[in-house]
Amino acid sequence: MCRTIWAIAFFGVVFFSGYGSAQEGKVPPSLAALEEAMQEAIRKAEPGVACVLVSRNEAYRRFRPATPSAPPGHLGGFDVAKALHSIPRSDEKRIQRIRDLDLSDPDTVPEAYGSGIVLDTQGLILTCAHVVQGATKIYVRLPGGKGSYADIHALDPRSDLAVLRLITRLPGLKPIPMGRGGKLRKGQFVLTLTNPYASGFRDGSPGASWGIISNLRRRIPGATNEIERNQLTLAHFGTLLQLDTRLNTGCSGGAVLNLQGELVGITTAQAALTGLDMPGGFALPLDGGVRRIVEVLKRGEEVEYGFVGVQFDNLARTGVRIRTVIPGSPAKQGGLQDLDYILAINGTRVQTTDDVFLLVGMELAGTTVEIERARTPTGPSSKIHVTLAKFYVPRPFLASKCPPARGGLRVDYASILYQRNRGERWGTYEGIPAGVVVREVIPNSNADKAQLQPDKVIIRVNGQKVTTPQEFYNIMAKASSTVELTLLNADGGEDTVRLKLDEP
Repeated sequence: MCRTIWAIAFFGVVFFSGYGSAQEGKVPPSLAALEEAMQEAIRKAEPGVACVLVSRNEAYRRFRPATPSAPPGHLGGFDVAKALHSIPRSDEKRIQRIRDLDLSDPDTVPEAYGSGIVLDTQGLILTCAHVVQGATKIYVRLPGGKGSYADIHALDPRSDLAVLRLITRLPGLKPIPMGRGGKLRKGQFVLTLTNPYASGFRDGSPGASWGIISNLRRRIPGATNEIERNQLTLAHFGTLLQLDTRLNTGCSGGAVLNLQGELVGITTAQAALTGLDMPGGFALPLDGGVRRIVEVLKRGEEVEYGFVGVQFDNLARTGVRIRTVIPGSPAKQGGLQDLDYILAINGTRVQTTDDVFLLVGMELAGTTVEIERARTPTGPSSKIHVTLAKFYVPRPFLASKCPPARGGLRVDYASILYQRNRGERWGTYEGIPAGVVVREVIPNSNADKAQLQPDKVIIRVNGQKVTTPQEFYNIMAKASSTVELTLLNADGGEDTVRLKLDEP
């Protein structure tokens, strides 16, 4: 209703301003200019918006042999002819059963669907993670009806973003140019191109809508403790745009455009799915932080969010005050103290703990941030630099590209161990150990034969200290046939393991 009244008022102003022209049967110039801008933006962006058809039917596994070495997101295509041959001819319903599984058939109604955005000419498609989570088969159809089955190239549950890779190379893919989603303002005109419900699943043609930015930094309510927040998405930290456009189920993963046809946001039904009852629709702005996340997903890698290692005083009457600095954390190493006030991060002033979590979390692990701190909210301040560790996200991710496992070993930030234990002691050690934690031991590998186990903390490799996974992998890459690993045990002592390496 609000949008209808606003629209009537808007067009009323335009109408009366061009009343003389309208009397002569001509479109008022101001309205014609707006209409032309919208049409041109849609024309430019429409080829880059796809319909994502999703099935979670377990029947596909019957027609596809198991391949243990395949990446988790490798779903593959669907060969109708081979599937027909695998079913006995006595089964009279075999043809219909196969057709029901063939997502490439325009007459097949999908179980679930969403929207997607073309990222490059090679076949990478951006969508929302909840659209494809748990999928057994995915088909992407573009305007004009052309399409391809797709694998999940990478999926990140915290941002609710995923990147798909088309299995069949499609010529003429046109990515939407990226705009400055961090510069959006209330009242700014925007367009959306999405596939609401299943209206575009047959030809891949997205539906267009328009509206304004109703509000910025909308959020879903959630926890306030840094360790407890690892179950939450970025939407809980005030990242969402509220649009004066109704977005229904199926609209997730669509494009939010400015009037120049540039991508400035990704539509999501996530707020509605979590029960947040607000008018209009929601979108994740394509700002600097989201761009960094998308770039990691394009590489097929895990998104590693920043972790600073503090717990806040929620009873503080003013400002953002630290209650506790976690021993061994980046905050402790950088010089933050208990009862310090955080005033700004990378020059951006903070007012709430949400501001801190968002500004830190949108930076990636290994990034150095500048923190302005003070002992009182209005007292003299100083600036320190803190290199972030990794924030623990317990929900499963997908990554088609993993670090090399020389000797059968992959590691992670030790901050993960502390957060996963919810702040409890690791053996006799208090806080975060200065090393890396064993993340994965490949079965039957040299690491497995050496009886290395997940959660063991490695503090040195060939006598060199390692505090980040990158330091570990750099040393392992340069090593010859064998390395000596020094491990921290739960009693506070050290153990030594010699690990034979595979050929680099």
